[in-house]
Amino acid sequence: MEAPRLLPWTGSEGKPCYLVTDDHDGPLSRLADATESVQLGMGGHLLAHAREILPDTPPGELRFLAECLTQALDDALRVAESRGRRLTRERS
Repeated sequence: MEAPRLLPWTGSEGKPCYLVTDDHDGPLSRLADATESVQLGMGGHLLAHAREILPDTPPGELRFLAECLTQALDDALRVAESRGRRLTRERS
């Protein structure tokens, strides 16, 4: 049995969710892969949007943008942590 996979979403109270499986192509693994892809894509689009609007953005919009960027960064860091753990195991 391999080490649990950190999933790209959180559970109740914002706690991490893990997948314990030997089936790397199972439905939950595929859903996690797809979710990671969507999260990273959305983060890229949000960053591009931020670069476009930042010079002339009103304060209220800046706060909303900061909240969205914070969530996107949180998602990206969770994906990076999960993938880093899997890469470390693959090299062992």
